[in-house]
Amino acid sequence: MANMLDAKEVAKHNTPDSCWSISKTFNKLDAESPRQVTDFLSSHPGGSKIILQLAGRDATEEYDPIHPPGTLEESLKSEAKLGKLDPNTLPKPEESSVKDKVNAESAGPPPLDSLLNLDDIEEVGAKQVSEKAWAYYFSASDDLISKRLNGDVYKSILLRPRIFIDCEKCDTSTTFLGNHVRLPVYVSPAAMARLAHPTGEAGIAQACGKYGAMQLISNNASLTPEQIVKDAVPGQVFGWQLYAQLEKKKSEDMLARINNLSSVIKFVCLTLDAPVPGKREHDERSKNVGANLPITSAVQEGSSSKTDPKATQPTKGGLGTALFAGTSPKLSWKETLPWLAKHTSMPIVLKGIQTHEDAYLASLYTPQVKGIILSNHGGRAVDTSPPAIHTLLEIRKYCPEVLNRIEVWVDGGIRRGTDVIKALCLGARAVGIGRAPLWGLAAGGPEGVERTLEILKAEIETNMRLLGAHKIDELGPQHINTRALDQQIYDGPAGLEKFGLWVQSKL
Repeated sequence: MANMLDAKEVAKHNTPDSCWSISKTFNKLDAESPRQVTDFLSSHPGGSKIILQLAGRDATEEYDPIHPPGTLEESLKSEAKLGKLDPNTLPKPEESSVKDKVNAESAGPPPLDSLLNLDDIEEVGAKQVSEKAWAYYFSASDDLISKRLNGDVYKSILLRPRIFIDCEKCDTSTTFLGNHVRLPVYVSPAAMARLAHPTGEAGIAQACGKYGAMQLISNNASLTPEQIVKDAVPGQVFGWQLYAQLEKKKSEDMLARINNLSSVIKFVCLTLDAPVPGKREHDERSKNVGANLPITSAVQEGSSSKTDPKATQPTKGGLGTALFAGTSPKLSWKETLPWLAKHTSMPIVLKGIQTHEDAYLASLYTPQVKGIILSNHGGRAVDTSPPAIHTLLEIRKYCPEVLNRIEVWVDGGIRRGTDVIKALCLGARAVGIGRAPLWGLAAGGPEGVERTLEILKAEIETNMRLLGAHKIDELGPQHINTRALDQQIYDGPAGLEKFGLWVQSKL
């Protein structure tokens, strides 16, 4: 019979010399068990501080939403399990907090049908999550200038409706990398969906299956890729986001798993715009959920407001799973793409392009590179970096041939169906939404994400009809006026000849 432990005894072990923690195995509330994690302090990717903060008490609420199921069991030796916790010894919650929780639950969110736009959904979703989860989802770098500009830039583009055109039929279907989808909208890779709802990324997948939208799975997802795609409907399309890790073997092992899911996961998306995390002050003030993600930066840990020498050293140790290690800051055109080619034959999409020069360079690496995503990481990396629309206009100005060589996708700041249409008119093949599905998930679980996609689909259809476009490929520059943005677009030298010589000299 398992040894029964008193909660007061567990609470005594809250120091670096003797550190115990309590957690419940994923979705097994009867499996509450104290564990000895002293030896794990030095190797935790998020640092020892977060573990010590939770030492001697129940860490389930902090741990469970940001780690895929099975992670704890894989990471600790069997002897780390100390026994069973006597539930009768747990402290009882204060009566006032219980009443507040009951009142909140009884009130509940409003009916999803009453939410008419993505702002409504975010307002409701933000009230359903913890302060920490809100801060992680909402946060962006420094003064949030890029985050705000991501959305505001679409307001500067005007549409040009046409008349006397039969608009009875409207088809929003298209293809991404040759894969049929029913919406030109995809779900961008966004970490830790179980902070919003227990169904997590699987709940998002359910909604995408219903509306024929593609889902790009985050490398920092709170469920395993196998769990996320398990209930995919026939023809449903997924992509996998890759953060290349300092220990390449871990990335290679993950790529092997993704290769085995090629019937539903159709491409690998290599994220390049966040080799180190931006300074996200909302997140830092809320105990920095982002710093404790399974994959964090290899060259920075702790607060972005400090210049601790340790912050420039790679994280030592790590868990014995492909989900835990530092992202590599050593990626390059010359070495990274050939390395990827050795470990997957899937198409590659490069995420985080923010200049026309890099878009042009990427287009030279066909056929391995099939697409690029113009993105500033949701404003979470370099503040004052350009919104995707600026980069798209740069490409049209300096190297429009890129749009014919590879697929160009955009993400960041999408709030309306008109935003989607404007990006498509400028040559984008696909338009990503990141935070919106998370707020939908928080507002109503999988049905909340369905409502998010339903709203966007309805708005896209309405405005395509008003523009006189029956199909996605009929949308073009003739439907928009971007003159108000012209003065904001980069106006320096193209630099493409130098880049062409540089590429030739390096290959």
